[in-house]
Amino acid sequence: MTPAGGGAPATPGAAGSAVGRPRRILLGVCGGVAAYKSADLVRRLRERGHSVRCALTPTAVRFVSPLTLEVLSGHPVFGEEYLEPGRAGDEEHIAAAAWAEVLCIAPGTAHMISTLALGLAPNFLSTLALAFRGPVVVAPAMHSAMWEKPALQENVERLRRSGVTFVGPESGALASGEVGLGRLADAQAIAAACEGSFQSLTLAGLTVLISAGPTQEPIDPVRYLGNRSSGKMGFALAAEAARRGAHTVLVAGPVALATPPGVERIDVRTAREMEEAVRRHAGAADLIVMAAAVADFRPAVYETEKIKRHAGTPEISLVANPDILASLATLAPRALRVGFAAESTLASDEAARKLAAKGAHFLVANDISRSDIGFGAEQNEVTIFGRETDSETLSRRPKSAIASALFDRFEVRLAELSSAAEAGRESGSGRS
Repeated sequence: MTPAGGGAPATPGAAGSAVGRPRRILLGVCGGVAAYKSADLVRRLRERGHSVRCALTPTAVRFVSPLTLEVLSGHPVFGEEYLEPGRAGDEEHIAAAAWAEVLCIAPGTAHMISTLALGLAPNFLSTLALAFRGPVVVAPAMHSAMWEKPALQENVERLRRSGVTFVGPESGALASGEVGLGRLADAQAIAAACEGSFQSLTLAGLTVLISAGPTQEPIDPVRYLGNRSSGKMGFALAAEAARRGAHTVLVAGPVALATPPGVERIDVRTAREMEEAVRRHAGAADLIVMAAAVADFRPAVYETEKIKRHAGTPEISLVANPDILASLATLAPRALRVGFAAESTLASDEAARKLAAKGAHFLVANDISRSDIGFGAEQNEVTIFGRETDSETLSRRPKSAIASALFDRFEVRLAELSSAAEAGRESGSGRS
């Protein structure tokens, strides 16, 4: 297994289209309840133009029929046969590994993850994985207690260090009837990760600074002013920046999210702490994306002792927090600056006013009145407002896919700014 990278560069385009040319994707299906979702994943991958072949573990066939995946993929399904029928000496796991351009394992069970991490080969799929030399994508699915086990997380980190891309798991209802972290990621997110494994490192040599999550403004040792931001959109943006090769710095408010691979993370709590962290890194940044939901106000006075209920309803005076985005025009004048706006409504004229007031190049807005997107949701739908471009809406899709589409647009603008700066230097040199 080798790190993702190389291959065809990303091709900005409509949602749902393949990145670059169609690819040959080998889908490994492990034995878990989520195996039934592999049928939809095969369909999604083929809709996006890719060729798909499937390999099932011995336990996976108890959850999904090989015939189902054969019909959907258009290819026979690999089982446990190690020699090609009628062709003596031709080893199927070697042939399959040579055919595939990306290996996607979904669902990835705890057993398979640990098997891959230890380099074991007890079945056809794990043997194929050992023989495969391209990018590997794993979408875990299991009970949250299993996912959180330290021994499993050590194996996950070992695979991440070797270049394996993990998609999910997501939070939600589990097969046990409980709610927790362990659901298989959305099929579109898995497909996007497979496609993204071929993106070239288009941001190599650049620094991207991203803020994410909420801030908490303490009232007393127990209480604080805050908001419901989960940080998922900002973390998806950081993961995308790192995947494209950027030196990525993530300033994160108080959230319970794992740090994306290759990302430098700085944890903060308050708006002023976030401002200080952003100030330290803004000057070196080529692109700054302020995706955090920063509190506009904080209590004027922090009570060092818990406010007692019997003392009556307190009056809490508020003062304004610093406007971090607006300060970036001075702190990082050469950087591409992007702000996020959580709004119930945002007209074009109001967006233009905000762009000018904040000194930003782009404003990305999402509708907080909708329960299916935004705060805490796994998906998002955003409208992009630019200084010199018409507004554009990215329809509802996984936040990882939104992040990819946004970075496609950011890269175009970065290239324009670079060209303009180069032209300015040449013009100045000519005058001298």
